[in-house]
Amino acid sequence: MDKRKAYEEKLAAQMEEWNAQLALLNAKTHKATAETKIECCAVVEALQNKFDEATTRLQELKSASDEKWDEIKKGEENAWAGVKAAFQSAALTVK
Repeated sequence: MDKRKAYEEKLAAQMEEWNAQLALLNAKTHKATAETKIECCAVVEALQNKFDEATTRLQELKSASDEKWDEIKKGEENAWAGVKAAFQSAALTVK
């Protein structure tokens, strides 16, 4: 397997894991008290936006030509860092 394919599969697997975590956070948010639900919903919504951005970038990466792939990969890595930080923040907020 070439490096490009392996990298794309690694990112896809991470997206699946994050999607499951996002579903769990959504479930926890719906069970929260009214007081904390407002804050949690805002955090989960921001997280969903970051997740959607990373998903879009992953699709761009998969369809990129070899010449553009490295450039798009750098953007994907930045998006990934944002999603990871958002998940860490959400995990602390939504309990």
